[in-house]
Amino acid sequence: MDETLILLKSLLNGSYAEAFPGLKDGQKGVEIGKMWEKHILQISDDFFFYEQIENCNKPFLDALSKYDDGQDLSDYDFNQDGFSPPHDDLNKRKLAYRHRVIANKYKHGLHNILDQEMMDLWDALYKMTDEYTDGWLSSARALLEQCLAGNEDPTFCNTVAGGVVSSNATASCHINVLVTSGSLIPSLVKCLLFRLDNLISYENVYSSWDVGKLQCFQWIKDRFDSRNTRFCAIGDGWEECEAAQAMNWPFIKVDLRPNSSHRFPGLTLKTVGFYFSIVYGNPDSENEDD
Repeated sequence: MDETLILLKSLLNGSYAEAFPGLKDGQKGVEIGKMWEKHILQISDDFFFYEQIENCNKPFLDALSKYDDGQDLSDYDFNQDGFSPPHDDLNKRKLAYRHRVIANKYKHGLHNILDQEMMDLWDALYKMTDEYTDGWLSSARALLEQCLAGNEDPTFCNTVAGGVVSSNATASCHINVLVTSGSLIPSLVKCLLFRLDNLISYENVYSSWDVGKLQCFQWIKDRFDSRNTRFCAIGDGWEECEAAQAMNWPFIKVDLRPNSSHRFPGLTLKTVGFYFSIVYGNPDSENEDD
């Protein structure tokens, strides 16, 4: 996610501005990054139980679903249920309850959580960030939209940033999957704040914090794999590159530098399709045999 679909670390440490010598105000980038950090942590704590479950990271929200007995949580008091680290079935159930609430909040969006003043602040910060980064956020989001709408192009299918793109050419089913090295709850909040929640469902957000990206990639392959499914990883780091190589998936390395075509704006479906064709070949000949 970070430094692929969104920019945060490079704003905070100034490396984004350094890629544009004399053209970007580095201090402004740092200030923008700090505002995002504040919003992410505040919303994670206030609405997504992060203060309670920070040390209970799981690789995906459904990891403990078998412990959820379906209890009605409308009157459940999460501040008085005696939750502690989930080393036993009882506390695993309590964590699963929290994950269920988080999933529902994610599905319904921030407009059902934040008041209008906060929504306006968030909207202004998003626009300021997109302007400062020359449209990085909106361009990355547009690529995900195009991937989901890419039924007319059998060359590619699903997309995972910092993670994976998977594709089923026969059914033309395109799915965006996110693999992030960050912990799960703040990563879900980032998806909401950076307007990715309608492009990446909560079921398709994976945290490699504890398990590593190769394990996440393997889970994704096992979950989606079929004869016609194709995967591609897009990210900026060595870990996802090595994991993609181990899985024999194409990998597109995102590069901040302004003269790179593997950045936002710049990266296009045509480029993604090119990487698919290198690894999987031309799909037309396969389709003729089906």
